[in-house]
Parts: sequence; C-alpha cells; structure tokens
Amino acid sequence: MIKRAFDLIISIPAFLLLLPLMLLIGWLLHRNMGGCVIFRQRRPGLGGKPFNIIKFKTMSDARDESGKLKPDSERLTRLGKILRSTSLDELPELVNVIFGDMSLVGPRPLLMQYLERYSPEQARRHEIRPGITGWAQVNGRNAISWEEKFKLDVWYVDNHSLLLDIKILFMTVARVFKRDGISQPGEATAKEFMGSRDKN
Repeated sequence: MIKRAFDLIISIPAFLLLLPLMLLIGWLLHRNMGGCVIFRQRRPGLGGKPFNIIKFKTMSDARDESGKLKPDSERLTRLGKILRSTSLDELPELVNVIFGDMSLVGPRPLLMQYLERYSPEQARRHEIRPGITGWAQVNGRNAISWEEKFKLDVWYVDNHSLLLDIKILFMTVARVFKRDGISQPGEATAKEFMGSRDKN
C-alpha cells in the first residue's frame, strides 16, 4: 500500500507537469513518421497477468520485399534514437502507473513469450508490479547479460523498500544524463532472450 501510494503521489503530478513535453514529442513523431505516435504491446505484469504497455513509437513500419518487418535496428528512426537515449519514449508509461498496471520502480516488463523461458527463480520477477525503471536498469541496463538482469530483478523483489525506490529514481536520472547501457551492439535495445542456461 505504501509503494502504491508513493507511485500515485509521484506519477500524477509528473504526468501533469510533463504533459506539454509529451504533446510536443507526439507532434514531432507524427510530423516525422505520420500515423499513430503511441506504441502499444501486451506485456506480463504482476503475477504474469497481461496488460497493454504504452510508449512513444520509436521505429518505423518499414518492411522488406516479402512484406516482413525489417530488423529493429534498421527501423529505429533518428528521432527514435534520441527518445530512447534520453528515455523520453517511456513517459507515456506514467499512465500505466496511474492505472495500477505498473510501478515507478520494479523489474522492466518484457515480452509475453519470455514467460515460458524463465527458470523458476527468474520467474519471481513477476511477484511485484513491473516498473518504468528498476534495479537492473541502474546497474547496467542493456550492457549486462539477461541472467545478470534477472538476478538483479529478483534481488529487488526480495529487498524493495521506499528508500530503495527513491535511491533508484535518483540513480535513473543520473544514468539518463550519462546515457549508459542504452543498447547492445547491432541491436535497437537487446538481443531476444531465448531461455536460461539453467532452468532449475
């Protein structure tokens, strides 16, 4: 209850304060790519229950000759790179926090297909709400392996507190300015998680 109250106390004023910036970003995206500027995707939340995450769209819908979407790294636009490097593409997720699908701090919500690829220990990352930022994000983000990320996520599940959340939020601001660990080489973000070497 304390964590949820903290989320609302921070996210509602932040959404209202940042709304003009979000409207500007939406206008720039529409001018550059046209169409819908919001990216929606089903992600697993608390207990693995699906919800629709909302972010700013950073990739075009460019397709190859067969009609298949080109790789993410080829569809990521110049404006999209700027939004990702500054984490501004994540701002619409404040709506997810307000409605209770997400928390400000928690394990990042990944893809639905990853659920069956986790080890039992890794799956514990879904024991709390996913977050806009998290312990793994301020300790390497996409510069560390999936196994390292999940260990950090589970550590947060076991040790989360209001003071830790405040620390992570301040660390997140610092990481955004440094722009560390934004993506892996040759990837828009990170390679797909295909399963843990240790499934026990």
